[in-house]
This record gives sequence, structure tokens and C-alpha cells, in this order.
Amino acid sequence: MSEEDNISPEEIPQEQLVSKEPSDETTSSAESIIEAEQPQTTNYKPETENMEVHHHTHPAHGKKTWKDYFWEFLMLFLAVFCGFLAEYQLEHVIEHQREKEFIRSMVEDLKDDQEKLNIYVADLQSGVKRMDTLINILVNNSLIKTNGNQLYYLGRMSPRIIIFSNNNRTLEQLKNSGSFRLIRNTGASNKIMTYYNGFHYTKQLEDLYLNEFEEYKKIASKVFDPAIFRMMEKENGEISREANNPALRTTDMELVKELGIYAVYMNGSRRSILPAAIALQKNGEELITYLKKEYHLE
Repeated sequence: MSEEDNISPEEIPQEQLVSKEPSDETTSSAESIIEAEQPQTTNYKPETENMEVHHHTHPAHGKKTWKDYFWEFLMLFLAVFCGFLAEYQLEHVIEHQREKEFIRSMVEDLKDDQEKLNIYVADLQSGVKRMDTLINILVNNSLIKTNGNQLYYLGRMSPRIIIFSNNNRTLEQLKNSGSFRLIRNTGASNKIMTYYNGFHYTKQLEDLYLNEFEEYKKIASKVFDPAIFRMMEKENGEISREANNPALRTTDMELVKELGIYAVYMNGSRRSILPAAIALQKNGEELITYLKKEYHLE
């Protein structure tokens, strides 16, 4: 063993100890060799350490208050109510249009009635005059013998009457379809019903007249000669007056006066129908004017 081997570390000068440490260059070279021999590894550090955390704001999911329920109810109510108003307005417009069309159609019916009533009233007036003349002859024996042609003509023509039939097409349509409710104008609906109800009274008077006419014909068949009636008929259906003063089948004045009694009854019924028909005529004219004004019809 040499002397150097027996020297303790404490005896070695400090400078020598330092000199024995590897130099920086040596260390760097060694580390480079080690790094070259070992595979390179990449250490990924979580980026969350450097990332900012963004918190999304959400409304609190707590229990709803009465105000929340109130506003939800109010919005729902307004939506439903507005829909109802729109539907109601549309329905109102459609029904108003239908009402106006019904009134327009009814005005045409009333005009048709007016034309018929003009003829009806004129026929009633002339019928009253003819029947008055017939009655005057039947109650006077001397006139019966000298007015044969007049008696036969009036005996056949004066009892005739026109049975009035009004045009109620639109009214029946309104009733049967349940559409009369569309007539919202109270004044119009009242006047319409007043006008059409007037025909019921006229119809009752006509029925009474027709019953009396049936009794009249039973007696007339015993008083007048049917052959004379046939001779009075023209090819076009008109009735002419015979100029040869034909005689009656019988001179029984009791039977003739009985015929005169029913002539009086019939003429009384006709006189009752006449003012009713004139009233219908007047009411119809007023109703046409009223409906045109209320519904702005041309």
C-alpha cells in the first residue's frame, strides 16, 4: 500500500478535492449522452391549471311563486280570449251577411205579394159591386122577369173570388232552418211577423166565404138553367152576356129569395175580406220601405 492510499480525506487539500469533481463540460457531455440514449418523453400538464373556469348562469330551479302562476294564467287567458274574439267577429260578419241576403230575398217576396194584392183588391171591389147588383135583382120580382141576361151573368160571375196565396218562401226557409234568429233587428222581425200573421185572418174569411158559396151553388143549381150557362161560355173561357133575356128554371120566389140570402152572406164576407186585403197591401208597402232603409238595400 502506498502512502497516497493511506492518506485520509481530511488530509487532502481542499483544492485537490475540488479538482477531482467533474467539470461542467464533462457533466454536460455525460448528460447529453444519457439523453440521447433515453427516449424522449413529453410531459403534458393539465391545461386546466391555466384555463379560466366559466360558470353558466341558470335560473334558479326553485318553487314557482303565485306571481309566476298568475302571469302564466294571464297570458294563456289572453291568448284564448283573443282567439275567441276573432272567431266571434268572423261569425258575426258571416251571420250579418246571411241576414242581409235573407232580407233581400224577403223583399222580393213582398214585391211579388204587392203585385198579387193589387189584383186581389181590384177583384174584391168589382165583386162587391156585381154581388150588390145581383142581390137587388133577386129581391125584386119585376126585375127578375126583365133582366134575365143580367141575372144569368151575375149569378155565375159575381160569386167567383180569387183565393189569395202569398209568397212566403223566404219566411218558411227561415223557420224550417232555424235561421229566423239571424234577424237581429227587433223592429224588422216584429213588422215581418205582423205582416205575415195578417194572412191568417184573411184566410179565415176566405174559408167562411167558400162555405157560403157551397150552399149558394146548391140553390143556384135549382134556379138557373145549365144550358144557358153553357151558351154563355166562349172558346177562350170568357163568359158573355146573353141578349135574349133567358128565363129562370123556376118562378118559386121562396127559392129565389133563399138564393138571395146566401148572396147577401157571401157579399158580407167579401166586404170583410176587402179591408183586410187593403191593410195587407199597405203593410207590405211599408215593410218593403222599412227593410230597404234598415238594411241599406237598393
